[in-house]
Amino acid sequence: MIGRLRRKFIVISMLSVTLVLALLIAAINILNYREVVSDADSILEMLTINEGSFPDEEPPEGRPPEDNGGRGGRRGDRMSPEMKYETRYFKIVLDNDGNVLVIDTGRIAAVDSSEAADLAREVFSGSKTSGFKGDYRFKKTADGGETLIIFYDCGRSLDNARSFLGISIVISLIGLLVFFALIAISSKAVIMPAAEAYDKQKRFITDAGHELKTPLAVINADCDVLEMESENNEWVTDIRKQTERLTSLTNSLIMLAKTEEGSKTDVVKIDFPLSDIMSEETESFRGPAKASGKTIETAITPDISYYGDQKAVTQLISILLDNAVKYSPEGGVIRVSLNKSGSKTVLSVSNDTEGTLTKENTDRMFDRFYRTDGSRNSETGGYGIGLSIAKGITEAHGGKIYASAGNNSITVTAEL
Repeated sequence: MIGRLRRKFIVISMLSVTLVLALLIAAINILNYREVVSDADSILEMLTINEGSFPDEEPPEGRPPEDNGGRGGRRGDRMSPEMKYETRYFKIVLDNDGNVLVIDTGRIAAVDSSEAADLAREVFSGSKTSGFKGDYRFKKTADGGETLIIFYDCGRSLDNARSFLGISIVISLIGLLVFFALIAISSKAVIMPAAEAYDKQKRFITDAGHELKTPLAVINADCDVLEMESENNEWVTDIRKQTERLTSLTNSLIMLAKTEEGSKTDVVKIDFPLSDIMSEETESFRGPAKASGKTIETAITPDISYYGDQKAVTQLISILLDNAVKYSPEGGVIRVSLNKSGSKTVLSVSNDTEGTLTKENTDRMFDRFYRTDGSRNSETGGYGIGLSIAKGITEAHGGKIYASAGNNSITVTAEL
């Protein structure tokens, strides 16, 4: 249990940090990409207004030149002197039929006239007025009988954006590895109080259970003497009945303390005929079921063997059958099945219920001393720990156990 708690703490912590980092990386890189697109659109807008050329760089008379920190004409009429020499673009003019009228590739060396014409025809035939073709951002403008298409080379900006994305991912992965190492080291100290409290609780249950065995045995022996001296004494009968209940509860608590941790090292494994064990245990419960007006239906696949702790698995089957017989209503049907599913051995026991159980009920059925309002009450004589023991036995065999509610029925399935 402590090991599972520690792993759960590490997983939740790692998932939380990973989610936060992923959101941060996504937000930063999306904003970075949008800035690249925005700058490209500003340049294309300026080129479109000036029919594919940069405007006069000289400011109007009497107006001083504006300094943009060398970043270029991204906003309005602010343009650095070097911008027209740094910007790589080309323009094409087409008529209404898509015939190329003008090609100007003088501002770019990576694209020749033929490639420029092909790109322009693709854009012309499409419905978009702006977008990307590879690393080229384009803007399409129709004026009269002609269409002007300008392509702006965003390769350098996009490469920088991709490089930034790669660097941010690598740094985040390194950060996650460092965080994982730190959380793995510190998790032991974080859950230490819970581990100590759990160990003390388990030790108390075991020690108290063993200490209670002696006085319960003495009370039973005294009851035997009293019964011999005074026959049919209702008080002695009641004392014996309650003593037997306490003895059963004590043994169950000791068993729960042993199985709850689910240690595989405590399991003594042998090959045994599971189908035969399942059939024998089912037959032993037919009498009690019939006495309370209930029927048992079986679907047990023959000749299934299992490698595990025979005594513990037998107890698991007994707990599930006892639980179904106790908590099914009068006239109810109990269904028992055993089959193989790939490498798993699946055994399940279902029973009718009075009403439909909620998901909260089924999720908590394996908690110690938990009872649902509708189907598990003290009148049955149980203690609410049988399924907790079943869970410990299943997990000790590397399996899992779960409950699922249907229409006025519930099924408990153990996968070994």
